[in-house]
Amino acid sequence: MRVHIISDMEGVAGIVKWEQTGSGEALFEEGRRLYTEEVNAAIRGARAGGATDIVVMDCHGSGKGSTFNNLVPDLLDPGCEYVVQEEWTEYTGFLEEGCDAALLIAMHARAGTREGVLNHTVSGQEWQNLWFNNVAVGETGINAALCGQWECPVLLVTGDQATCDEGRDLLGDGLTTVAVKRGLGAFSARQVPPQRARLMIEEASKHALADLTAVPPYDPGRPCEVMVEFKRTDPVDRLRRRPGVEVLDARRIVSRADDWWTAWQQFFF
Repeated sequence: MRVHIISDMEGVAGIVKWEQTGSGEALFEEGRRLYTEEVNAAIRGARAGGATDIVVMDCHGSGKGSTFNNLVPDLLDPGCEYVVQEEWTEYTGFLEEGCDAALLIAMHARAGTREGVLNHTVSGQEWQNLWFNNVAVGETGINAALCGQWECPVLLVTGDQATCDEGRDLLGDGLTTVAVKRGLGAFSARQVPPQRARLMIEEASKHALADLTAVPPYDPGRPCEVMVEFKRTDPVDRLRRRPGVEVLDARRIVSRADDWWTAWQQFFF
């Protein structure tokens, strides 16, 4: 069984402050260790659930050389391979080769979610809202759509309670979720201690792989419209002459194509 573990940092138990997720910050090394151990828990659970080939892809943009390069290599479970990508969503090799399931570890809620710890979508400085065919989504939806393009289902989402609710709303009740904290605000939460959170993630990873049909691969629909509302006007200025992209107003664009992946690539890269 081939399993893709796609991970972020804000949804880790013990992480509630930007200083724990940003390169160069005093608390960043602590955040990296907490993050790596949650990914390790998912790897152990996936192996126990029958995975024979596991590829981990870090999707956290922490800045500088740590962007998509946040896992501590010496602490990472040797039962996997891991990817350091240059641009988010650019690595699709494992999916293209054929992948049985994806596990989304330490995700965060989309921008504007009440009680979503460190909530944002893609770029907290630039992005306000994102829709796929008029359905509001966050990064869980982006990762699910990326996997779905190659018929790979997302079977597990971990993070705070708001993120788990967002995942089930989008992907259905067959989705296995693990809430390691409940947000009290954007920068505060009632949390499960990391050691217990890891046990929960390990068991859930094993459980999720017991039924590969529990969640169908996510397809936002064909044809597909990807609409983005930015917080400022300058991102729209940069996209004015992109083929397939229409400027709707000062802060919104829409990218249209026959499928989600084409629509995404037209404006994102």
